[in-house]
Amino acid sequence: MSTDGLELDDGVRALLPLLPRLVGRAKRIPVPPGLSSLALTPRHLTLLSCLLFDGPMTVNDLAARLGVAPTTASLMVGDLSRKGVLTRHEDEHDRRRRVVGIAPRSLPSITEWLSRGATAWRAALAPLTPAQRALVVDTLLSFESALGVEPTAKWELDVDGK
Repeated sequence: MSTDGLELDDGVRALLPLLPRLVGRAKRIPVPPGLSSLALTPRHLTLLSCLLFDGPMTVNDLAARLGVAPTTASLMVGDLSRKGVLTRHEDEHDRRRRVVGIAPRSLPSITEWLSRGATAWRAALAPLTPAQRALVVDTLLSFESALGVEPTAKWELDVDGK
């Protein structure tokens, strides 16, 4: 199917079956044995992604990246620290601050688990211009936001495919 010059409804028709397939494929990525017993949630996955791609950071910085309250980030960090997935240590520049990072023993498993998604996004985004990449990200954020809004008008599916 060519996506050049799609009309709005044609774009919707293309995306409605595509998004569940994307989610299904992402869910089928096996959790490495070192992490499978930890009952990790999508929020943990996002937290681990931030630390893997951006390196160690404070809980407040992590909370800002995740879009959650510092208390929520702190609870998630505490949970993963108790499980040995994360480490916490003093900031070398400010001893009052604690820096969170991925525990060395967990790093290979986390890298293995998250690399498939990162590699797929790099392949999809690499041929695009920076403005096109921003459009993709903004569109996905807008879609996420719109999922939480009640529709103002009922959209009817065209069962004849027209």
